[in-house]
Amino acid sequence: MTDRLRVVIATPLADDLVAMMAEREPRLDIVHEPDLMPPASADWMVKRDRDADAQSRYERYVDSGEALFGVPDQSGTALARTIRANPDLRWVHTIPAGGGAQVRAADLTREELDRVVFTTSAGVHAQPLSEFALFGVLAGLKQLPRLRAAQSRHEWAERDPMGSITETTVAVVGLGGIGRRTAALLAGLGMTVIGVHRREVEAEGVSRIEPVERLGDVLAEVDAVVLALPATDATHHLLGADALRRAKPGLTVVNVGRGTTIDESALVAAIGDGRVGSATLDVTEVEPLPADSPLWDLPEVVIAPHTAAISPHEPRRIAELFVDNARRLLDGEELRNVVNTVEFY
Repeated sequence: MTDRLRVVIATPLADDLVAMMAEREPRLDIVHEPDLMPPASADWMVKRDRDADAQSRYERYVDSGEALFGVPDQSGTALARTIRANPDLRWVHTIPAGGGAQVRAADLTREELDRVVFTTSAGVHAQPLSEFALFGVLAGLKQLPRLRAAQSRHEWAERDPMGSITETTVAVVGLGGIGRRTAALLAGLGMTVIGVHRREVEAEGVSRIEPVERLGDVLAEVDAVVLALPATDATHHLLGADALRRAKPGLTVVNVGRGTTIDESALVAAIGDGRVGSATLDVTEVEPLPADSPLWDLPEVVIAPHTAAISPHEPRRIAELFVDNARRLLDGEELRNVVNTVEFY
């Protein structure tokens, strides 16, 4: 336990939310210099170009905190620099639900990883991402790629039958907060949901849970797959050529996790031979998606620029989560959403 905590706001945040944090937890000494950061907006990942003098000011600013709200400049390199410059830093709260990837990118030593606790905003994004997952599943079920292609040709297409929600089986891969909310939403509409997870968990609406090692078997029986996975060594290219080779023809693919979980070359090939009929991607392996990626030109693919989690209420919910964790830290309680610094999720 400790009496007070000096918090530096290291990422854009509206003044009224800073005031809310101070009001809800009076033991916080909050430092906020918005002129050193981009204007607060829905996009947390915007960076500010600074001249050398302003950059030096920003670094002194973030180096003065015992806790950071946000990773400096959303950069692993900047995070490592401030951890090494500030021995008093105790806690860093990352803005993304998958903030473990930022911690991993910092390439910290084990001593540094043990000295600072890292938390994420997991849970805040579950509802908007589950809605985007539903959109992607319905896009495949109701043949959005075929309709868009026919419309672009000004063609009144053949009146082919469409799938029905109550006859659709979906695999949700990754049953964290986002995956569980997605499973509940899909099942609530009448779909059959199979969970794919590395261990048994309680998940509303899931008919059964299969181990990750059986992903290929699961893809052979489902109509759609939703990936809601973090970026770790174990999840890298989990949806790759081997798994897709076993997929039921016309599989719908939706990714609301991290782009590295899909082998994009294998996905393009599977679209080409009909094993995948629709792909809705909020994330890609490289972001922004390079202009020469074949994904841009495939009518079967819908690409969102990593925006599916953004909602007007996101900043407040993240600020409220931070305040709750700050209270827990001050009271000596266990923090929520602590990053696993071995697997970085």
